[in-house]
Amino acid sequence: MIVFDLRCGLDHVFEAWFASSAAYDAQAAAGLLACPMCGDTAIAKAMMAPSIPAKSNRRADPPPAAAIKAALREIAADQARTLATSSWVGSDFATRARAMHDGDEVVRPIHGQASLAEAKAMVADGVPVAPLLCPVVPPEKTN
Repeated sequence: MIVFDLRCGLDHVFEAWFASSAAYDAQAAAGLLACPMCGDTAIAKAMMAPSIPAKSNRRADPPPAAAIKAALREIAADQARTLATSSWVGSDFATRARAMHDGDEVVRPIHGQASLAEAKAMVADGVPVAPLLCPVVPPEKTN
């Protein structure tokens, strides 16, 4: 297995494992790679710091399952607090966020949906937005 640090068009860096360099090349060429944080499919290899293993050619053992579950519970709780203290604006998110940024609307916490192109445009224009770690659906549905 080969580990690559990958970077999306929004500069999110993440790690991915491939059977070989050729497997990475084939999947990248087919457009099968996407950023786990924003879904961007413009993926390229990022600069990697060399990994100097303590023993043989092995990375550190992964954290225990209990630690992973605890971290996921904390992420879910943080996101639930964020959703509880903000208003759902649905697909109108980009328009409302831009209006608040431009001073045309009162600034308040909102959440909703935006396309990748809308998200990139907001970031490029300096509109302060942050992706939620888990997908969000309208309040009448369940995540």
